[in-house]
Amino acid sequence: MGTGGGAPRRGAVLGLVLVTGALVTGCGESGSPGGSAGTREAAATVSGSPSSPAATPPEDLCARIVAHWSREVLDSSTYGDYQSMGLSNGQYEILMAVVDAARAEKKRAGEQAAQRLIDRRARERCEERYRDGGPSGGPWS
Repeated sequence: MGTGGGAPRRGAVLGLVLVTGALVTGCGESGSPGGSAGTREAAATVSGSPSSPAATPPEDLCARIVAHWSREVLDSSTYGDYQSMGLSNGQYEILMAVVDAARAEKKRAGEQAAQRLIDRRARERCEERYRDGGPSGGPWS
C-alpha cells in the first residue's frame, strides 16, 4: 500500500476540482446567456445591477417572523425565549403585543378574526419599527 497511496488521493483531488469547476461554471450571472430575460430584468429592476440578488426588506422579514411565532404562541400560556425564535428584543416586544391582542380578538370574534389581526398588527408594528431604517441599538434591539 505504500507505493500506490498517492494515486487514489490525486484522483480524489482531481474529481473535487472538476466538480467545483462545473458548479462554478454553472452558476453564471443572471445576465449571462444562460439566464432568462425575465430573470435578468428582475435582477436589474431590483438593484440596478443584473448580478445583484434582491434582499428582503427588514419590515417584511419582521412581519413574517412575528406573524409566524404569534400563531405558534397564540394557544400557549407562555411566549418562550426570543433568541430561540430568532427575534430581536424589539421584535419580541411586537410579538407579545400582537399575541395579547390576538388572544382578546379570538375570545371576542373567533379564530379567523385572530389570524387576520395577527397579520395586520405584525405588518403595522414592523413597518413602524423599520420606518426610519431600523433600530440603532445593535442587532438584538
